Amino acid sequence: MTAEEIVNAFIGALERKDLDAATTYVADGLLYENIGMSKTETASAMREMLEPFVGNYDEVEWVIHHQLASDSVVMNERTDRFRTGETWIEIHLMGVFVVVDGKITEWRDFFDVPAAVAAMSGQG
Repeated sequence: MTAEEIVNAFIGALERKDLDAATTYVADGLLYENIGMSKTETASAMREMLEPFVGNYDEVEWVIHHQLASDSVVMNERTDRFRTGETWIEIHLMGVFVVVDGKITEWRDFFDVPAAVAAMSGQG
């Protein structure tokens, strides 16, 4: 699989709310960072961080607006959407993924932190 295919499969697993499948696409020593908010340095820590987003919402959707890929780097502009009942929470962001030996080794999301916090708290 190409780096882009791996990232797309990872995103697809998250949209299906399947953390077991998503974790298979990341390296054990994954660096996962929400710039300005949080940083983890293992696949299990990433999973713990994502569990509330997957478990607490009825539906998860990542809308990819633009995506560029090289041999090992995938960058996408996207809107991460989380539905609870009839309400969708949307976070607009830029993601950067580094893939080495078939696994995502780095994942960084860049976004407007106050806007994301407001959206997640129902004020956005």
